[in-house]
Amino acid sequence: MRAVVYRKPFDLAVEEVPDPRIEHPNDVVVRITSTGISGSDLHLYEGRTAAEPGIVFGHENLGIVEDVGSGVTGLERGDRVVMPFNIACGFCKNCVAGLSGFCLTVNPQGVALGVCGNSAIAPYPGGQAEYLRVPFADFNCMLLPPGIDHESDYTLLADVFAAGYHGCELAGVSPGETVAVFGAGALGLMAAYCALLRGAAQVFVVDRVPARLATAREIGAVAIDLAEGDPVQQIRDLTGGEGTDRGIDATGHQVVAASGNRSEPAAAPNQALNLLVQVVRPAGSLGVPGHCVPSDPGRLPFALDALFEKGLRVGTGQANVKRYNRQLRDLITQGRASPGFVVSHELPLAEAPSAYESVERQAEGFTKVILKPEVA
Repeated sequence: MRAVVYRKPFDLAVEEVPDPRIEHPNDVVVRITSTGISGSDLHLYEGRTAAEPGIVFGHENLGIVEDVGSGVTGLERGDRVVMPFNIACGFCKNCVAGLSGFCLTVNPQGVALGVCGNSAIAPYPGGQAEYLRVPFADFNCMLLPPGIDHESDYTLLADVFAAGYHGCELAGVSPGETVAVFGAGALGLMAAYCALLRGAAQVFVVDRVPARLATAREIGAVAIDLAEGDPVQQIRDLTGGEGTDRGIDATGHQVVAASGNRSEPAAAPNQALNLLVQVVRPAGSLGVPGHCVPSDPGRLPFALDALFEKGLRVGTGQANVKRYNRQLRDLITQGRASPGFVVSHELPLAEAPSAYESVERQAEGFTKVILKPEVA
């Protein structure tokens, strides 16, 4: 089959690789119809992780079940399914508690990164390919209505829609509250959108890219342009000096340099988080759902003294997708949510190398890309 294969930083190719097969009775093989390029895929693409040459990328996957292991009870060939980006068993202590992002079976050391498509994280090939093997399939495959309706919307259930909702959950967003979201990439826009879905009265989205700020306005958020001055002061001016009730850091701690070049190190990768400590009112709370990959791994200077003095609470960690995806699916199905507004391009799998290059350099008009494998 054809798949997106990592060669070295900034170098991908669509190559022939072995077809996946049933390796355990609980497996299924899915024919991929849509697979997204995620912000954390860019971490690998840019060489900021221990990704090994030869791995297949892709953890935002939707498709049709093609083959079913003998131990699978809830799925049949032909079912349309979407898979969470974080593979989980469904039966360990954390999974039973709704913390599938921290599955103790997939991650026995407690490292919360059982993600397909990243050899530095878990031994599962990704889904930017024609087919994908899905382990623990009864748990990880969520059934979708048959057909092709809402394809882009449902694809986002694999990661960014659930992750945006998770950011709101971490921050404790409630109806009638004010929320500041730093970063207007796909995750930030989803966090803002989910805050509005949860009934927030006012959501501020902070970024410097005009097209992204325009999208924030379109969904009903208040755009805060970094080019117009201190975002903390801008938000305070709009909230009567109080600041916001909640804050969400959706930058992934890869703040873009002033030049706009993602590969050029920013002066302060901790900037967004420390600004949120300033902008959120005393006794408020912060959510940090983005994958933290600072330039100095494991070290991110943080204003803990200010956090303590203001009595702020902080929630962190990757999204427990299975905790949210069924309800979010039903919102899409019933026409109550349409997260696909963040998708700027749907492209053939063959165009993956150029798509990655465009997303990485933030080419005009590129926000979220979905790749469409076409099996002959």
